[in-house]
Amino acid sequence: MKGENLQGLVEFVAQSLVDQPTEINVETHTRGNTVYLNLHVAKEDMGRVIGKGGRVANSLRTLLKVAAARDGNRTKLDIVEPE
Repeated sequence: MKGENLQGLVEFVAQSLVDQPTEINVETHTRGNTVYLNLHVAKEDMGRVIGKGGRVANSLRTLLKVAAARDGNRTKLDIVEPE
């Protein structure tokens, strides 16, 4: 999957998890065959996106890894803490 498709996947999953879906922003850039994604959500939605012990975040990373591997790419997802 290209970066745009991975970005859409992250946005779709995050919107289903949070209370404020309009606050979601995903930044994407590619270096070599690795797609870097930065997910920004509202401060009060951080816990929903990360989950207990990071389970939700890790599940999302696994989903991205599988989606990107189909095209021989790699992904790295960072959930950016709001200021």
